[in-house]
Amino acid sequence: MANPSLTEYIAQSQRGLYQSVFGPEYLMKQSYFQVDVTGATGIFDATYGRKVWQALNNQTRFFNAIPRVVWGNTAGWRVRTDRGSGRSRPVTEVGSLPTVDISDIQTVSSLPRITATTFGASVKSVFTAQLEGGVGDVLALENENAQLDHVKEINEELLAGSMYYNEGTADTGFEVNASVAKSFKVGDKVTIWDTSDNAWEDTSGMEVGAVNTTTGVVTFADSATSTDAQAAGDLIAIYSRAGFTSIDDVVAENGMMIGGGDAHANFDDAGVRAYDLTYSGSGTRTAGGWNAAAHVSSNSGTGRDLSLNLIDTCIQKIRENGGEPKLMLMGHDQYFKLERLLNSQQRYMGQEEYQVGVGSERTFPGTRTGLVLATYMGIPILPDADVPKSVDSSGTLLGSNVYVLDTDYIEMAVAQPTQYVENRDYFAATQLVVRGLLYTMGEMRVKNIWVQAKITDLNA
Repeated sequence: MANPSLTEYIAQSQRGLYQSVFGPEYLMKQSYFQVDVTGATGIFDATYGRKVWQALNNQTRFFNAIPRVVWGNTAGWRVRTDRGSGRSRPVTEVGSLPTVDISDIQTVSSLPRITATTFGASVKSVFTAQLEGGVGDVLALENENAQLDHVKEINEELLAGSMYYNEGTADTGFEVNASVAKSFKVGDKVTIWDTSDNAWEDTSGMEVGAVNTTTGVVTFADSATSTDAQAAGDLIAIYSRAGFTSIDDVVAENGMMIGGGDAHANFDDAGVRAYDLTYSGSGTRTAGGWNAAAHVSSNSGTGRDLSLNLIDTCIQKIRENGGEPKLMLMGHDQYFKLERLLNSQQRYMGQEEYQVGVGSERTFPGTRTGLVLATYMGIPILPDADVPKSVDSSGTLLGSNVYVLDTDYIEMAVAQPTQYVENRDYFAATQLVVRGLLYTMGEMRVKNIWVQAKITDLNA
């Protein structure tokens, strides 16, 4: 037999690589060759591609819905709260003139807050992320994710709850339902109602140092001290916010029932301070007063189903106070309850789908007959997953609140638009890392609290 040519020899050698008893793709990445989670064995990394998908809810509907304005050259405004006593009345031909009086003017101050988001990557990860199996430009990826997280944080702050039950026992902090723990932010100050002593433990606020959104445990900062150990059943109220004011802080009033407990005098003041209101007076937000909500509907911490009467009362009170509802805000649970309420009243044969624009958001597609909601009484309905939920008298989580708002008086005032700062100073960091920072300076301003309303203590 003649010796094979070089071409035949090479062909046989290649056939041995790809068509031998080892089978096809023997040296391609098999599961038993991949590196395990510890990286201890294997010779290949699994390749998943470079596209990264989010498994998170990044919707920021309320933030997108409210108007955004330039802060302007102001730290607040003045509010006229009465017409003066007896300054207007009928006058006969020879009668005396009305008594000269002046309007009652209150001062409202509003200062900007700052929210920041950071990210970073080591120089080694920046290099290796470009290799096979990597995610590509890891800095660009983290920058994109940080932008989403930054706006989501602002939306969560704007929709943070104001008051919840303590479910733990500790003098270093308190514990709430894990799903509402995001209502508390590092730097916030809280005041606590001690149910055993029937008194408020601290009327100047105890600072939050850490928040665990998985367990619901909130730990005080080192500088915060408590006069008594926290006990399950105590009431935790926001005294002041470190970040943006929440709509729940704004739509509050004296005597508002939270989980079966009154909102007490100091919480009224706390709610005012959380909104950065300063004015002459008793420091309370009495129902019907200029600085209280048009209407707060609670049920003493007992869950109840949403009804059209509850919504209609909110609309009525806002209109009686000179406003006109422009937006209904609620969680998805209440959205479907309201849909079922109106679905039973449908009496039309035809359906015409339409949507309503609210800021840079749009409602879900709806029909003018009330089936699959878009509006109620001409008011756009916007569901947001971050809307705060109520608790019952035992601290058990209920459904989301419903807010009926006149957004003509609500604005996101921006003092500094979102800024991006990148730092590659390894000596300053004492590490080989690239760091990035996003920050926004502004505040949500509500110039007329009296034309906002909310419904709490609703079943999920």
